[in-house]
Amino acid sequence: MKVGVLTGGGDCPGLNAVIRSAVRKGVQEYSFEFVGVRDGWLGLLKNDVVPLDISSVRGILPRGGTILGSSRTNPFKHENGLERVRETLAANDVDALVVIGGEDTLGAATELSRQGIDLVGVPKTIDNDVSGTDFTFGFDTAVGIATEAIDRLHTTAESHMRALVVEVMGRHSGWIALHAGVAGGANVILIPERPFDIDEVCEQVRRRFEINYAPIVVVAEGAVPKEGQLVVKDRSLDEYGHVRLSGIGEWLAQEISARTEKDARTTVLGHIQRGGTPSPFDRWLATRFGLHAIDAVRQGDFGCMVALRGTDIVRVPLAEATAENKVVAAPLYDEFGVFYG
Repeated sequence: MKVGVLTGGGDCPGLNAVIRSAVRKGVQEYSFEFVGVRDGWLGLLKNDVVPLDISSVRGILPRGGTILGSSRTNPFKHENGLERVRETLAANDVDALVVIGGEDTLGAATELSRQGIDLVGVPKTIDNDVSGTDFTFGFDTAVGIATEAIDRLHTTAESHMRALVVEVMGRHSGWIALHAGVAGGANVILIPERPFDIDEVCEQVRRRFEINYAPIVVVAEGAVPKEGQLVVKDRSLDEYGHVRLSGIGEWLAQEISARTEKDARTTVLGHIQRGGTPSPFDRWLATRFGLHAIDAVRQGDFGCMVALRGTDIVRVPLAEATAENKVVAAPLYDEFGVFYG
């Protein structure tokens, strides 16, 4: 059997660990052949594939990013996309795909599976918003990076007695903001699941200044104020129809300064959260996902996604995993209410 491997969507620490483990087990235990698809779904549209073997995945475990490249290409937004995917698979004698991606990449995989393409999904996203799995790899690394940034910003905020707004990733869900905010001792944590009251935020900031403490506000990029719309620098869309987010942190800092008459500055972590070497947990989880994904291919269990449930790796239908985003539940957010403000 020949298996194609592709990585789609935003890059993410741990992608190479999945590629490595899938190829190692597939070659050593099942005598599979492998090809890597370049730049996600774009590689299948352009017939851009490269051979993958054990030597080509040696040494990539600790590397960030993906050796295969990635893109946010949606095959169904391109002329004859489905036919071109099928043609590339046939031209390269690929029997099945291992598709590593987040909500958009796996959403496309779900539809391709319905159209008869044999594939198995592996969930990756630093946002941790894929349903059906307790955690996605990349999330732990992103939280660690954000927490370290918050730790460092506390000291400069206190030195100048200013409010610091830290904008982290999180389009639909506030998992990074909540985890890093709690771990880093933030005073205000704003997430997409709960529209915020800017007056209440400013009051929380004032209370911290009153006790001679410089506040830290952590905000997910998709958070929105109650009285307004999503705050972004522009409204250009990607191929999946998503607004390219960023801007809420800058807007918050301006509002806090104007309403409290205190200095407020913004730090946008952006792609720093995606880059660099994966954490030990993400390497471990990504490795397990790769091993179990290739087992699913071997058993012909296509149309599924591997997932973490507790300490076990299980399989869930792709249609179920991509039906909706996994978001922060209100009780979990409220659990930390004593630390807000």
